[in-house]
Amino acid sequence: MTPTPSIKRRLTAMVYETFLLAAVEMLAVALWLVVTGNRHDPAFQHGLKAWLFLVTGAYFVYSWTNSGHTLAMKTWRLCVVTDGGARLPLRTAMLRYLAAWGWFLPALLVCWLAGLHGKGQMAAALAIGIAAWSMTALFDKDRRFLHDRLAGTRIVAIPKAQAAGPTAPTTPAEATPEAS
Repeated sequence: MTPTPSIKRRLTAMVYETFLLAAVEMLAVALWLVVTGNRHDPAFQHGLKAWLFLVTGAYFVYSWTNSGHTLAMKTWRLCVVTDGGARLPLRTAMLRYLAAWGWFLPALLVCWLAGLHGKGQMAAALAIGIAAWSMTALFDKDRRFLHDRLAGTRIVAIPKAQAAGPTAPTTPAEATPEAS
């Protein structure tokens, strides 16, 4: 099995993913505003949050089950596979998506419980939460983040020669040396 890419490389890909995901979510918000007539009642605000949760989930789950990577992961030559090196089945991709909320959910709950509403306070809580979740990889023997360990998945590197040329892997399993 290919060794897990460095924590720095995976976090850098996640920062890039944030920018790409922002574009996806802007389109989702625009669609929501058109469909709902830009209503701001509390029910519509909660509906928007649920809609964004579903759109984000669909983006990741589709990417992971279809090609094994999102655009950001492809750019950084990363691929998500099962522990056995296979492409993620739908159920595993959904579990990984839900488990990945561990990056943000604890910090958001702390903000809600402590009544923190300021942008600076929320940003600090999120930064602490993200740093804490990142450190879970330091305690894992394979340097996997906790959500990958919980979902039974791993991130593997796609070799540069394969990623750049016409012989790029068509499945995540082909990106590992065992498939050769």
